[in-house]
Amino acid sequence: MDIPIKTLIVDDELYSRDELKHLLQAFPSIQIVGEAETGESAIMKALQLQPDVVFLDVEMPKMNGMEAAKALMELKKAPYIVFATAYPQFAAEAFRYDAIDYILKPYDEDLLKETVERIEKKFSQDTPIIHEVGKSAAKLAVEAEGEIYYIDPKDILYMFREEKVTKIIARTGEFEVKTPLKDLECRLNSFSFFRIHKSYLVNLEHVTRLTPWFNGAYQLEIEGREELLSVSRNYVKALRARLEI
Repeated sequence: MDIPIKTLIVDDELYSRDELKHLLQAFPSIQIVGEAETGESAIMKALQLQPDVVFLDVEMPKMNGMEAAKALMELKKAPYIVFATAYPQFAAEAFRYDAIDYILKPYDEDLLKETVERIEKKFSQDTPIIHEVGKSAAKLAVEAEGEIYYIDPKDILYMFREEKVTKIIARTGEFEVKTPLKDLECRLNSFSFFRIHKSYLVNLEHVTRLTPWFNGAYQLEIEGREELLSVSRNYVKALRARLEI
């Protein structure tokens, strides 16, 4: 690649950082711009260095890797994440953060090569190399009952936030994730999703009928569903404009 991929290595163990740095130096596309030994310092380094990718350990004191990943995703220029850890049991949780990969210590050079190729492929699609929080999602990775499922956004009917859980209603099933609705809305911005309420996001491709309700509100009928979804009065004007009615 002509443009180097700026990479930050985060691990509380100096030996692990040095080993990964040594292995990554074999790849011309990877430019190591910094290191951090804690989750807190990883956030500061990311703000200062604007890395494209962060290789992130999971088990660290105070702020662990999962907490750091959540904070990194909230940055204006959010880096891609590769979890690098000795603990395989966190893999399912890692994919909640759209991790490019989850690699285990001790590092296997062939598997690391595959990870770098995956990173390069990701960035070859972006010119220039920019990874914003609002990136479009090819597929959503969600965890249900310990399994990871990849959902095509076109199959999603609607989703809503209830307490601290976002429920995704799709043609292929129903799923629960911890990702906030506003983050999913950003990731799905290239698809036909529309917010009809502060807690509801609907795929307009699956709307079969829009009917007046009361006090200026509307109700939506969704393909294959019996429940009706209420459109908040605050969103009616924008929805009518979107539907050109």
